[in-house]
Amino acid sequence: MRIDVLGAVRAVDDGGDGDGGGPVGLGGPRQREVLARLVVAEGRMVTTQDLVADLWPDPPDGAVGALRTFVAALRRALEPGRPPRTQPRILVTEGSGYALRLPRAAVDVHRFEDALAAARRPPRDVGALEEALRSWRGTAYADLPDSPWVRRERARLEELRLEAVEVRAGALLDGGGAGHGAGDGAALVAELGAHVTEHPWREPAWALLARALYRSGRQADALAAIRRARTMLADRLGLDPGPELARLETDILTRSAALEPSGAQPLPSGGAGFGPRTTMDLARAVALAGGDALVLSRRNRLAAVHAAERTGDVALTARVIGAYDVPAVWARADDPAQAAAVVAAAERALAGLGPGGDPASRARLLATVAVESRSGDLGTRERERAARAAREAEALARDLGDPAALAFALDGVFLQSFGRPGLAPRRDAIGAELIALSASAGLPAFAILGLLIRLQSASAAGDREAAQAHAGAVDRLGAEHESRLVPVFTQWFRARLMAERSTEPGGPTPAAAAQAYRAADGTLATAGMPGVRRGLLPLALLGLRLLHDRPAPTGPGLDWGPYLPWVAPLVLLAEDRTDEARAALRRAPEPPQDHLQEAMWSLVAHAAARLGEPAIAARAAESLRLCAAEHAGAASGMLTLGPVARYLDAAESCAAKGN
Repeated sequence: MRIDVLGAVRAVDDGGDGDGGGPVGLGGPRQREVLARLVVAEGRMVTTQDLVADLWPDPPDGAVGALRTFVAALRRALEPGRPPRTQPRILVTEGSGYALRLPRAAVDVHRFEDALAAARRPPRDVGALEEALRSWRGTAYADLPDSPWVRRERARLEELRLEAVEVRAGALLDGGGAGHGAGDGAALVAELGAHVTEHPWREPAWALLARALYRSGRQADALAAIRRARTMLADRLGLDPGPELARLETDILTRSAALEPSGAQPLPSGGAGFGPRTTMDLARAVALAGGDALVLSRRNRLAAVHAAERTGDVALTARVIGAYDVPAVWARADDPAQAAAVVAAAERALAGLGPGGDPASRARLLATVAVESRSGDLGTRERERAARAAREAEALARDLGDPAALAFALDGVFLQSFGRPGLAPRRDAIGAELIALSASAGLPAFAILGLLIRLQSASAAGDREAAQAHAGAVDRLGAEHESRLVPVFTQWFRARLMAERSTEPGGPTPAAAAQAYRAADGTLATAGMPGVRRGLLPLALLGLRLLHDRPAPTGPGLDWGPYLPWVAPLVLLAEDRTDEARAALRRAPEPPQDHLQEAMWSLVAHAAARLGEPAIAARAAESLRLCAAEHAGAASGMLTLGPVARYLDAAESCAAKGN
């Protein structure tokens, strides 16, 4: 039996039992997910409890029974000839869970990981790595649901795939590796050229491309590649290249003997001359630049974390993970897969350190878990775990008396402070402490975070004067410290003010407010924050229409993003599809616990009142009473649906009619 997950999940019978072999029918997506989750465990037992939690964010009644059904079906598929009442040999019961018993060579992802490990060590078996790279058929676990554990594995394996391309190229250039002659570079140029075009943030890849060009007799092109790397770093990141590229440029200019094949030498853990400390410093330094720099920063961060983990040094790994204390202000992740991979690495490091480990390292690791586990992306169990991590990180940081660690921990506390509607005052207190802490300890990035939090909180409270004061202060601080992301948030804030004032005599027209929202969305488009942007402009325009008692905007070009379940009833009502609107309202889940939960509850209340659904209206009213004095959506600082009281009154009136 052979199992492949580097692409869609599949199993192939190799014909060893004399039946001719061929593809194995694995059944539906849940059965495939169970098999894949056991592949990830690499032969270790996975408890029934963990399998249920991974398959269902909020497990239904009978989840354990369903899991057992999936396991039984998989056993029939994997061992069709097994006699009745005999023990399975492949998918076995062990302790309180299940394990997959197959040789590593029978699973493509394990062959790939083993080949990469072998290519890092003398004599660097490049042939096995090349074969393993050819086994990739697309995105790992391509046909599985986008659950947290799947996102983590996809992110981890994609990073390993990119590293494998570079390890192979480095081995060939260094001397060929086992079974290969010294690489002359010509065959690598096209491959590495495509690689740096697709992944321009990877400095080791630029160094490899320059070496390959030089080895092909193209000295001028090799120098040009290094200059392109320098231009990319300067234009997109505002940085000079690292020392490895500078040394390589000198070697190419002088035709140094160091560029000739030197035999198989292991690459440093971070790639071609760039170790995980170096990489994390680079990632941390450029994150606040926004745009491509922010995207590259997150990717470089994950690469550094994986490189540190490969050293086996838990203390080093903890330092590398904790070094990326970049403030985060939005309760949805920009790249959930990367965030999940970082959380998993932080939890592995915490387990390695143990409860008695270095308190400073534990505080930063716990803060990382809290910051990267954005509340808007999580199920109930994950939210509770992240909230516990935030509280423990804060307590440890306060005991340590470390202002930087405390600021990072407070960021985690803030991002976990959306447990119910109406908590803007609590968040305002966090913002105020961050500002005071940053002023005394010289932490401008966290002072910016504190001002943005206070801007959001004042907006939620309808305190226009305080919100404008915070916006002016954060604009000045952002300009002083060259933070390109600050104007993105404050432009959205000022567009929100225009929308709010469009209902007042002498205020801007709704058309002018809509145009201000669209202009703000243009700045957000290049800010590197898809978690903030997706669905925000249509939601803002919907809020503007509700302020003026107009129906929801409709049309195929609107991407409502994560807000669709709560917007859909109003969009369908605007299209006179009342029955469909009622069905959409009834299946809408509880809103996620993020910046816009009050807005989503207000939409539910509004739709329930219009459709005459008293039970749903009562449920919405129960949540909206907790934030009755706030403005719906304004906790984001970026849009508004108007006072919550308006939607609460409508919901309570509808609910009363059902009694």
